[in-house]
Amino acid sequence: MMAKGYWVPVLHSHLPFVKHPEHEYFLEEHWLFEAISETYIPLLMGFKDLKDRGINFKITVSLTPPLCEMLSDDHLKEKYRLHLEKMVLLCEKEVARTQEDTAFIGVSSFYLERYKKLKDFFEGFLNYDILNGYRYFAKSGNIEIITCGATHGFLPLMSVNKKAVEVQIELAVKTHKKHFGVEPKGIWLPECAYYDGLDEILEKNGIKFFFMDSHGLVYAEPAPRFGVFAPIFSTKGVAAFGRDTDSSKQVWSSKEGYPGDYSYRDFYRDIGYDLDFEYVKPYICPDGTRVFTGLKYFKITSNSDYKEAYIREDALKKTKEHAANFHYNRERQIDYLSEYMDRPPMIVSPYDAELFGHWWFEGPEFLMSVFEEMDKYKVVEPLTPIEYLAMFETNQVSKPNPSSWGDRGYYDVWINGSNDWIYRHLHFMADTMTELADRYYNNTNALTTRLLNQMARELLLAQSSDWAFLMTTKTAIEYSTKRTKEHISNFIKLLDMVEEGSTDEEFLLKVEDKNSIFQGLDFRIYSS
Repeated sequence: MMAKGYWVPVLHSHLPFVKHPEHEYFLEEHWLFEAISETYIPLLMGFKDLKDRGINFKITVSLTPPLCEMLSDDHLKEKYRLHLEKMVLLCEKEVARTQEDTAFIGVSSFYLERYKKLKDFFEGFLNYDILNGYRYFAKSGNIEIITCGATHGFLPLMSVNKKAVEVQIELAVKTHKKHFGVEPKGIWLPECAYYDGLDEILEKNGIKFFFMDSHGLVYAEPAPRFGVFAPIFSTKGVAAFGRDTDSSKQVWSSKEGYPGDYSYRDFYRDIGYDLDFEYVKPYICPDGTRVFTGLKYFKITSNSDYKEAYIREDALKKTKEHAANFHYNRERQIDYLSEYMDRPPMIVSPYDAELFGHWWFEGPEFLMSVFEEMDKYKVVEPLTPIEYLAMFETNQVSKPNPSSWGDRGYYDVWINGSNDWIYRHLHFMADTMTELADRYYNNTNALTTRLLNQMARELLLAQSSDWAFLMTTKTAIEYSTKRTKEHISNFIKLLDMVEEGSTDEEFLLKVEDKNSIFQGLDFRIYSS
């Protein structure tokens, strides 16, 4: 029996490639460890619980190539294992410190239990590899894993060199197959950014569907008959799914949505900043810079600076209430839309994965409760895009509108006065790489090949949209600027070695080790 309507949840999982083997501790590597502990493992643990209890769930997860490359990197996996051990020790220390504190002993004990479970799950079910969890649920049919641009490059601004875009997509498909054994059926376009003609490249690489922000689909030509509640086919036959703003806002908005509830954990209060410096020193940056440890003892409480102790049980009750409300709203949406559509409505809800757990600590529990509600009432059925396309093979043909899901909906975030300087370098690098790939296509010198392969890596890493984004938002601006300049500089230095026929092998080995993304990459991918 066909459901009255469908819900297509999508989690976009991405972090820029960060690896610093030259440092025992590096702040930006810590971003990855936070995401693993607060988002990726809690989500996988939640999915495992649903599976074990026989509760139906379907979800689409984009795992970007840089994230897959980091999660499968032995050096980073070992660093994360040591990080977990350190966190368990800190939690034990905290339980002892708060033993006589009735306000905080409950939450410190919760963290100790939580990190022990994370450690057991990582070492046991996942066998020290996060990707094993996603492979498990992909095999069971509960998760549709899709890819993204090779290094999350902002494709519209790269399109002055078509080959640069083609490589981002082709390499993404190859990397996905490397990690998951199959080619991806769908793609999360970096920043949901689309431009005219991109569908041709997607179709050429076997991509069946992608996602857009709502205005990218609503302003398609001709206008889609069903708005964002059914996909359209581009002229090349690739399906475009549009974001539903109502279901999105309820979850991601800290002001209007669920995450701002006063019972939920406050993101900004952390013992890394709150406790005595000497006490937390072993658990923050070695240079003494205070950072988040992940142990946060307060709930949001109010709009003021006044905070009360976090009570886990109260927060979990709220997730149940909010999940029931979310489900109720989707039912009402579907009731209304059903009157105007010739098929069951489809509601697409895409989110950054890191919202669930990292930014909104109780987000994973909320998501699992939504699936429980849907399984209980069986009015709204969770679905993946590929399953929807198998059910509804005929869809309206329209020309998607250029757009992104960034602020103001187009390209402003990634090209403005704070970051426009990077593009002349990126275009030069891409043009140079395509020229060299043709010139050295038949090269047999092993050292020259290594230089050219590493040049390709440096170009790809420089193209990451994260750097331009961070410059715009003025968060980690120093690091993002440094990273961009570093990859440009590395590229130029390697280019000089190719052109001059002399190699600084020590430098080459250093950058190969540090910027080791896409092992097996062949520079000839840039050839015409």
